[in-house]
Amino acid sequence: MSQTHLSDVRFSELGLEPLLLRALSDLKFEYCTPIQAKSLPLALQGQNVAGQAQTGTGKTAAFLLAILQDMLTIDEIEDRRKNEPRAIILAPTRELAIQIYKDGLELAKYTHIKLGVVYGGTGYEQQREMLHAGVDILIGTTGRMIDYFKQGVFSLHAVDDVVLDEADRMFDLGFIKDIRYLFRRMPPATDRLNMLFSATLSHRVLELAYEHMNNPTKVQVDAPLTSGRIVEKLYFPANSERIPLLLGVMQQAQSKKAIVFVNTRRESEKVWGYLASNGHQAGLLTGDVAQKKRMTLLDDLKSGKLDVLIATDVAARGLHIPDVSHVFNYDLPDDAEDYVHRIGRTARAGATGTAISFASEGTAMNLPAIESYVGYSIPVVGIADELLIEPKPPKRVKRKPYKS
Repeated sequence: MSQTHLSDVRFSELGLEPLLLRALSDLKFEYCTPIQAKSLPLALQGQNVAGQAQTGTGKTAAFLLAILQDMLTIDEIEDRRKNEPRAIILAPTRELAIQIYKDGLELAKYTHIKLGVVYGGTGYEQQREMLHAGVDILIGTTGRMIDYFKQGVFSLHAVDDVVLDEADRMFDLGFIKDIRYLFRRMPPATDRLNMLFSATLSHRVLELAYEHMNNPTKVQVDAPLTSGRIVEKLYFPANSERIPLLLGVMQQAQSKKAIVFVNTRRESEKVWGYLASNGHQAGLLTGDVAQKKRMTLLDDLKSGKLDVLIATDVAARGLHIPDVSHVFNYDLPDDAEDYVHRIGRTARAGATGTAISFASEGTAMNLPAIESYVGYSIPVVGIADELLIEPKPPKRVKRKPYKS
């Protein structure tokens, strides 16, 4: 993995508690990424932060370390009850919430600090029992968190730290009312440490930050929307050429871990059927997949049991899967921002990656908006005959509905 994505600021220079430095050493984290180097010193000094950072740049460790340092050095409020978390971290998707929780466990493993995560789709009673038992840091999606809050399962009375991660996604997914509901029931913004991170610090995101986060310091890492470590390629296939071309470029790439993005569930099932019938260990992630099966699919891709995951945008937001070498846009996305989000699944944490997109008859009209948004033309590659592989027809296997 390349180290060029790191700054020259060491974690050991920031005054972090020895227990946190020990955990960072176990993870072989010595130098901060640029967003960590800019945001973490401010947060450690008690300054509120609004940070612009893409996924995969280390922002999760930045806000987790700030919260953990707070809890190790500042006393909790008097008479705090066990079902009153000291920190709240809000994420737009359950996958991202789970990933933050896992990262937090690694960083907090030498401390007494308890973390918990709540999200919809599964584990309702287990999560409820966890909250009754008590946590210090509560991570979750807004819907499930509000559900438990309204039932009195936990209180927001003792919150010292609050994080809003991927704020732009929160707006996109329609969660802004839920966010404001929770903020208004916490202690005043002047009495807590507030951190917000977003891929873009748009007017609406900054308005939210200044309304509920007590004039945070704006932190921005000057970087292009898409990573310079991603090799981008664009093909113009006919619709009938897309499956043969996908099989051909995947064979040429010899990717061991890849994600294929498709715009609709119906088309994603077709792609999954062809890949599964032509030598790939393929998984299918669409909006109707239950949470337990979703996590199994992601774990199987991470472990290598699957070599490719076919996904729609609705299902794939917030995915954090290490070592994805290739992203394939079988369909160009209808939303230009989703192009950046999709290809950002590769080349994470300093690695390199490849993003291959098809501008076919149905989605080629999306290309001008995408190129205008990213600020450059995606390199076009001609379709060589040897890339068009005659596919074996998909087996007629009806996918059973998943049950949680």
